[in-house]
Amino acid sequence: MRLQPSWGQTARGKVTSPRRVLRDGTSEYSINGSRVRLRDIAELLAGANIGETGHHIISQGEADRILIASPRDRRAMLEDALGLKMYEFKKQEAEKKLERTEENIGQVNSLRRELAPHLRFLESQVKKLERADSLRTELIGLAQTYFATEDAYLAHEKVRVAGEKRSASERLAAATAELSAIEERATTDAEGVKQLELVRKTEREVERINAERGTLAREIGRVEGALAAAKERSAKVAREPYAKVPREDLVELAREVEKQAQEASTPDAISAALAAIRKAVAVFTSRFVAPADDLLVDEERAAYGLENERTELLAKDARLSEELERTKSALARAREALTAHDETGRELRRRILDLAQAKAHEEGVVAKSEARERELTLLSEALERDKAEALVLAGSAAISYAPLSSATEDRQAQETRKRTLERTKIRLEEAGGTGEEIRQEHKEVSEREAFLAKELDDLAKSAAGLRALIADLDTELSKHFSDGLAKVNASFSEYFALMFGGGNARLVLEEPEEPEEGEFEATEEASDEPEEKERLGIEIGVNLPKKKVRSLMQLSGGERALTSIALIFAMSQVNPPPFLILDETDAALDEANSRRYGDMIENLAKKSQLIVITHNRETMSRANTLYGVTMGGDGVSKLLSVKFEEAVSVAK
Repeated sequence: MRLQPSWGQTARGKVTSPRRVLRDGTSEYSINGSRVRLRDIAELLAGANIGETGHHIISQGEADRILIASPRDRRAMLEDALGLKMYEFKKQEAEKKLERTEENIGQVNSLRRELAPHLRFLESQVKKLERADSLRTELIGLAQTYFATEDAYLAHEKVRVAGEKRSASERLAAATAELSAIEERATTDAEGVKQLELVRKTEREVERINAERGTLAREIGRVEGALAAAKERSAKVAREPYAKVPREDLVELAREVEKQAQEASTPDAISAALAAIRKAVAVFTSRFVAPADDLLVDEERAAYGLENERTELLAKDARLSEELERTKSALARAREALTAHDETGRELRRRILDLAQAKAHEEGVVAKSEARERELTLLSEALERDKAEALVLAGSAAISYAPLSSATEDRQAQETRKRTLERTKIRLEEAGGTGEEIRQEHKEVSEREAFLAKELDDLAKSAAGLRALIADLDTELSKHFSDGLAKVNASFSEYFALMFGGGNARLVLEEPEEPEEGEFEATEEASDEPEEKERLGIEIGVNLPKKKVRSLMQLSGGERALTSIALIFAMSQVNPPPFLILDETDAALDEANSRRYGDMIENLAKKSQLIVITHNRETMSRANTLYGVTMGGDGVSKLLSVKFEEAVSVAK
């Protein structure tokens, strides 16, 4: 459902502001296709009275969001509604500029403090120019002697090292050629390697057979022990078939025989009794003799199996013994062949070793010569750098000298001369170089000091202007906020009385907290530093008709909804936003309050575009255009729209 504003759709153009998130987590923003900053979008929305804490979109169940917000958040919502965000942006921008300006002032002061000692130093250096002239003359004499001696020494050393390297290279080439020839003659050495490998392989085979025979011997011993035990058990079973006959069975058999004998009195009866006794004895014997015979058969069968296993193991041991003898014979032949080869190749290997040692020695000589050449190159480069330094410090006279024919002077004396030269250069550098350089640097530093002083004055004026701007913005913010708060309070009380049929409501600034004892000293110590003025939050006070309420927490759900609606409509009435979306904010209203709610949204729709989501018939009746969602029998949702003005004209 939409309520069209009275100024229609053409009062403002269309604005598109997409956001693009890149893979690295950064974002790009644009307005109508032009790249902008996020701040530009925030300022654009602030100009339209739209802010992140605003009341323009009230979602379902969030009607009392402004009631449960903290006092400071509530103040931020009110400032957004009053259109003060632009002033806040300007103030924040001015504060950031002031912060950067103050940082620049600190940096300029720091630079001036750094320049001051150097400027004083340069002024003192001008007085030392005469002393620098005498040092420069001394440096020229030392440099000429040192450079001439060093040039002669390096030239002589390069010739000597080159000769040593050439001789060593020739000896190295001869040793390499002879070594290659001998290595070609020693090609049979590969056969020696094969012989040695064969000996090692045969020795490993002998060790394997011996290990296998040892294992076999232990297995034969185990089988023979088991065979002896089996034979002993078999004999024991054969000797004692009745050894384990139970005593109770023997007593029972005796009683049966005695009974048969006592009952027999006639010859026929005696014959019958004897037959019965034989039968009882046969039955008794079958119970114990048959199991003993079975056990004896099992023991003999086990002994037979062990005997066969022992025979197989002995045969395998005999085969291994024959294989061992053959392997030992092969080992003896391989060792004889290896010994014969070693005698023929020993002399060649000795000569190869001698030549390899000679080659390594000559390679060392060549490497040492090359290292010395590199060292001489570094010394030459260092000498050229020394000449360049002397040229800078003392001019071309320092490197103008006659070359020496030979270098016979001790190197220790030359090192002493070099140390003296370095100390003189340091003293000359400390004296400040040439007079022109000192004067030029003094001029540059003085100009730099004058520039920084002017820059500091400009920055101070800029900081003063920014502070004045911030003060003006604070004044404007305070004035507009106070005026806006008064207007919102008037509308809030009016809407509140309309919704509740009486009573009143107001927005009240929080009371500033009184500083605790001991905080005054800290405040005085920090008074010289800028501090942001404490922003007071906003409390909501309500007086309901016929009900005494001390806090918002004592309001019922319906009362909270009506209070929230009254405050939202009051803020929208004072500074109408471009749009307002209300999602079932009238759900808790009864019929009478729904009519009042409808009157208010009709009034708001004259200045803002309202989009209301509702199930309330009274609210629907106030809309210009009604959109409904219905679902048919096929389960598909359909959108229906009705414009009441067109519907009325059609009905007429």
